[in-house]
Amino acid sequence: MTGMPHKKRAQPDVAILGGGLAGLTLAIQLKQRDPSMAVTVLERRTHPAREAAFKVGESTVEIGAHYFADVLRLREHLDSEQIRKFGFRFFFSEGRNDIDRCTELGVSQLLPTPSWQLDRGRFENFLGEEARRLGVDFRDGAMVRNFDLSSDEQPHGVDFEHDGQRQTLQARWVVDASGRAGLVKRKLDLAQANDHDANAVWWRVDGFIDPNQWSDDAQWLSRCTPPDRWRSTNHMCGPGYWFWLIPLASGAHSLGIVCDAKMHPLETMNTHEKAMAWLHEHQPQVARSVEKPEHRLQDFLFLRHFSYGCKQVFSGDRWALTGEAGLFLDPFYSPGSDFIAISNTYICDMIGRDRAGTPFAPYAPIYQQLYMSFYENTLTLYQDQYPLFGDAQVMPVKVIWDYTYYWALLAPLFFGERLTDIATLGRLRPEFQRGSQLNLAVQALLRDWGQRNTAPLTPDDRLLDQHNIDWFHEMNRALNDSLDDAAFVTRIRDNVARMEWLAGEMLVRARKEHPAIDAQGLEALLADAATNPVSLDPLWYADAA
Repeated sequence: MTGMPHKKRAQPDVAILGGGLAGLTLAIQLKQRDPSMAVTVLERRTHPAREAAFKVGESTVEIGAHYFADVLRLREHLDSEQIRKFGFRFFFSEGRNDIDRCTELGVSQLLPTPSWQLDRGRFENFLGEEARRLGVDFRDGAMVRNFDLSSDEQPHGVDFEHDGQRQTLQARWVVDASGRAGLVKRKLDLAQANDHDANAVWWRVDGFIDPNQWSDDAQWLSRCTPPDRWRSTNHMCGPGYWFWLIPLASGAHSLGIVCDAKMHPLETMNTHEKAMAWLHEHQPQVARSVEKPEHRLQDFLFLRHFSYGCKQVFSGDRWALTGEAGLFLDPFYSPGSDFIAISNTYICDMIGRDRAGTPFAPYAPIYQQLYMSFYENTLTLYQDQYPLFGDAQVMPVKVIWDYTYYWALLAPLFFGERLTDIATLGRLRPEFQRGSQLNLAVQALLRDWGQRNTAPLTPDDRLLDQHNIDWFHEMNRALNDSLDDAAFVTRIRDNVARMEWLAGEMLVRARKEHPAIDAQGLEALLADAATNPVSLDPLWYADAA
């Protein structure tokens, strides 16, 4: 801007471009590890942010929740100012007015490892205050105008506007946490598409929407202890889509449609009026609840083709990308905070090595490879799988598999603080490769199974209760175990054996329904699998009365 005063600032150790969830948690993590580190965060929005209708990404799962609560030590805020989540809950309720007579998948009681529903405005306001308390130079209302990344030992330069002044800072490290603005990605041409073509629309309304108001059946209402279905991330499922209901601690509810672009075009739902008409067609009982006058509309937004990758997120030239500035998968299973936790942990490790005067650059490609493998393997849970979402027989099986895969490999790595333990990861490389191969074969099996279900089972009024699957409950609890290296390696190997057992059970069940089903390579993978010696109950989803 012509004539704007220009001010040159002192050199911080780390400049973070973006002060949302990814940028502020990274700043807090860096300062907690090294209070002497000078960290500057530049955030274009002004604080305080509004509550409720601020940002989506309100639901957390185990890795992200553990990162916020235990790694960043924010549990007190989560317990007192956010909502303890009652797990994921799925209703196979396409076109139904009687949701209490539909198949329900979820837990009747809380699982041992907690997660929370986040009011993003409230949480990011708190994170900003916490960052400043720790000594972070957090500049809200700051617009990044330009930056130059150095390829030698010279500091990077960042130009920005703040308080009516054009300013420049120089930093040894620059981390892009600017979200979908993707400042570094755009400048370095790092954008990378993927083949997961899905869209989303979402809005927030005043007041809570309580699923228990959908029924006066005392037995249905008493299935859960406590009877707080409203605290779940409730998924209303149908072919090619799911609809979310997420409660926010400020007294609002977040609502959203996520769908396969080919099966449910965005143009059928890209206004609030269209979205409500769509909801009346596909989830009529939910639509009637949402349109009650007490649920005043707060906002409405949509996003086309929300999933994408990135060519590079970590560099030995002292820059990195985190959060949606790098890549984004899908809101189903809520992995966004998980991948923030993972990328921030890798970034902190590299910066810590640099400050200690030890070589860090060789770790950038290693962490890059690991991070991208986590992304690519997780993407398989979503890509080409949306047609299954309304299948009340196959989709519950898929959810159990997907959780098992997550709790067997990636979640233990994070909880066990072994993301950066290259030696242990090397020892476990065969197990992770085998887990990936099993998952690819199982996802293909699930697709084939769903395609053959030309007349899917009619949803009924069962609760498929994940809490009562002993081994499943134990996998969730075991995430919190503190293990030495030998015990950790044994745990991962046992988890892969459980995956082998589960994959074999799924193949048996699929062939019971469709004898000619393609095994999708599972038989060859399982031919040399060791027998799991643990006595396991029959899979709960089959042949239920």
